[in-house]
Amino acid sequence: MKRETILVIGANGQIGTALLPRLQAIYGTRSVIAADLRRPDHEQGIFERMDATKADELADIVRRYRVTQIYHLAAILSAKGESDPIWAWNLNMATLLNVLEVARVHRIRKVFVPSSIAAFGDDAPKYETPQTAVLDPATVYGISKVAAENWSLYYHKRYGLDVRSLRYPGLISYQSMPGGGTTDYAVAIFHAAVQGKPYDCFLSENTMLPMMYMDDALRATLELMEAPENRIKVRTSYNLAGMSFTPAELTASIQTYFPAFNVRYKPDFRQAIADSWPKTIDDTVARRDWGWKPEFDLPHMTQEMITQLSTIYHTLVPTH
Repeated sequence: MKRETILVIGANGQIGTALLPRLQAIYGTRSVIAADLRRPDHEQGIFERMDATKADELADIVRRYRVTQIYHLAAILSAKGESDPIWAWNLNMATLLNVLEVARVHRIRKVFVPSSIAAFGDDAPKYETPQTAVLDPATVYGISKVAAENWSLYYHKRYGLDVRSLRYPGLISYQSMPGGGTTDYAVAIFHAAVQGKPYDCFLSENTMLPMMYMDDALRATLELMEAPENRIKVRTSYNLAGMSFTPAELTASIQTYFPAFNVRYKPDFRQAIADSWPKTIDDTVARRDWGWKPEFDLPHMTQEMITQLSTIYHTLVPTH
């Protein structure tokens, strides 16, 4: 394998926290640099404190470590972004353009820029949303993701930069706490259940959304980044699908372990955001181009989340 040096920007976030050990296992701990605004509670490997809105700080790290790949994971998410849209837009765009421009100037081999189902809006088909559906997002987060997709395509066409992207569904993981996304109920609900607490869900019980367990998301990311360049046909962002379910269906799955678990439905402003998104995703193009296939369904994901969180909270894993 050719020697690579990987820079992960936004390493303290939901994806970064889970991705770092995977990258370290592949490339070696000394070949993966984690970067974020604040130091993590427990550093494992190389960490650089960095503000990605400052291009000079990013360029300095790229030069010092001779970085060959960048995973750009820093972003303000959907629900949090709606509290201050201009701030969210400026941060998301400034960090993106700094990454793309530094990558161009320093001839970075590969760049990963994630997108999201938030890029879709009311005019996209709700079921089996196709790769080429209209993108008319309802949030500033979604708007920034559409812009990121187009900037990525531009840098590929204009400069030959190898930028790759996935439209992530809602991601479910035990490695970090919810970070301000509309699908975060599907993480928070497990924390409540394992601790024996009721949960107040901010979406209505029948709100179906595309979701994915983090293990599948990480595998998809690495498979995409490791695929030969000639197999990457989409330079905006690939649709990616795992499973789709409603809060009521997730609650029922959890109740097979915790029969007394109680969920109260109290929809808030995030309901309108969720209603603008697809219910199921067609990821045929990703399957065709680089062989994507999910492994986790709802029962398997529920088992893994409860097992892992029971260890974290030092509670007994209930029998199923």
